[in-house]
Amino acid sequence: MPHLILKNLPRYECLLEAANTFPELDPSSCEAFLHLLRTGDEAFLYTERNLTEHGISHGRFGVLMLLWGESHNPEAHRHGMTPAELADQSNVTRATMTGLIDTLVRDAFVKRTADKDDRRMMRVALTPKAEKFLERLLPGHFQRMAALMNPLSQSEQKTLVKLLNKILQHASTLNAGPASKSAAAR
Repeated sequence: MPHLILKNLPRYECLLEAANTFPELDPSSCEAFLHLLRTGDEAFLYTERNLTEHGISHGRFGVLMLLWGESHNPEAHRHGMTPAELADQSNVTRATMTGLIDTLVRDAFVKRTADKDDRRMMRVALTPKAEKFLERLLPGHFQRMAALMNPLSQSEQKTLVKLLNKILQHASTLNAGPASKSAAAR
């Protein structure tokens, strides 16, 4: 699902013109922000096409990858993750996660089991069918990621990661600020 509905971004000159009407508009920041969203949308669509060809959504793929990572983590003390842990790690509501898990159970990609220490709690884990599915999907998925990043040198990729992390950290700080808390209270 695209976040930016503009196919063609406004030219920098148009942003400069708009800044005359809206002095708060910083043309350089706006241009960078719009390019960030547009690039993210294109990258998302590129990977979404591949996932769709394999009959899986981004949401379901994300859950499988979280469970795959957990199952391959030598420090993991438990088998699988709770739905609450999956929701938190996926940044979705528990209700949304329940829907994702339900469809993955229906397709025999995950199974729910009672927690060994607390029988009131459920844990979700990959099935052998999901492991085989990921073994088929992931090589091509990783090749697509590499192909998408191919125009950048390794050094440029590292710089991009640093820059995106700076924006991510700042966005997290802004989202945790007083304005977002008061908006959430409304």
